[in-house]
Amino acid sequence: MLSLVFRSFLSRRGALPSFLLVAVLAGAVAGGRPAHAAATTLLNVSYDVSREFYKDYNAAFVAHWKKTTGDDLTVNQSHGGSSRQARSVIEGLEADVITMNQAIDIDVLAERGGFVPANWASRLPFGSAPTTSVQIILVRKGNPKNIRDWSDLGRPGVSVIIPNPKVTGNGRATYLAAWGAAIKNGVSPDAAKALLARIFANVPVLDGGGRAATTTFAQRKLGDALVTFESEAPLIEREFGGGFEVIYPSSTLLAENPVSVVDKVVDRRGTRKVAEAYLQYLYSDAGQEIAARHHLRPRSTAVQARYAKDFPKVSTFTVDEVFGGWGKAQKDHFNDGALYDQILAAKSR
Repeated sequence: MLSLVFRSFLSRRGALPSFLLVAVLAGAVAGGRPAHAAATTLLNVSYDVSREFYKDYNAAFVAHWKKTTGDDLTVNQSHGGSSRQARSVIEGLEADVITMNQAIDIDVLAERGGFVPANWASRLPFGSAPTTSVQIILVRKGNPKNIRDWSDLGRPGVSVIIPNPKVTGNGRATYLAAWGAAIKNGVSPDAAKALLARIFANVPVLDGGGRAATTTFAQRKLGDALVTFESEAPLIEREFGGGFEVIYPSSTLLAENPVSVVDKVVDRRGTRKVAEAYLQYLYSDAGQEIAARHHLRPRSTAVQARYAKDFPKVSTFTVDEVFGGWGKAQKDHFNDGALYDQILAAKSR
């Protein structure tokens, strides 16, 4: 009889606000091995609001691995702001796999220390992104501020909760969604910058992760609107009640969720085979079903069809389409001294 026990605790890595969800597989050991034999372990380092999805996914994969190989497996999870998570891997956190919400936070592992190859995105289908999401606007019940689109977030008297774009993929996706929608609607870059300046002037606090921003909005009841991934909205409804409404903007960013084995770690630990299987299982019917149940948009057309009612059609654009790729978006908007820093500097004056 197999059981999974989950517990979470704060990482001790100083500035790294990560939570660790540890799935411990207990029970009899198959194949006649000694009962004290240690299970293989994997560490999945992921972004802030993917906790619940990977908790369920890990349970399914552990059962699948046991059934197909007879081997025991423990899967550990670490969650936090995506850029901080990537940096923690560079600084020594031994991630076997990294599962992010934007490619730039895996690219940096190739650029700084060769943790993954430069062509990591070509190793799995859909650019190694098995799921997607979109940026939505969550408002209070009844939408008292009549927020309908990105421009409304920049109106006087509207308070907006957005996590920090310097350290979170959620925050960067929000920034790029608002900017890109403006460009797609024919607005000049200068006017887009002015819109983002108005929006961020309405942000009272820049939380360090998407889940912290959710807590600020839903539990602390700060702000008129929260911008977050579509997958976060149902979780907020379940945890905090039905006091919210989801607004789909006229156009929004398609947020692709890329994954990769961390080659330098798995080759040292001897976990490449199970790490690769862990990521490949994300593309299986079972993995795609779990993703859809957690309101991540699946790549499987069959699963998409089964969950069509849960994913309204919305006009989307990609970072490649509007910004020339994540590398250029990072350089133009989020590097030190780039457009986002200029907007914050203007806000502080």
